[in-house]
Amino acid sequence: MIIKDWCLYCGECAGVCAFEAITVHEVKIEIDDEKCTNCGVCIKACPVNALESED
Repeated sequence: MIIKDWCLYCGECAGVCAFEAITVHEVKIEIDDEKCTNCGVCIKACPVNALESED
């Protein structure tokens, strides 16, 4: 889950996603649920903790 008020749209999360499940737009981030494996790498990469696991 993306906490939109915290997100900087910096692309760090997309840069570390081995499954190419994250697309960063100018003011929007999309996570493709079919590609995402919930590995958590993107959560750790976010510099402002704007990503959370949906578990």
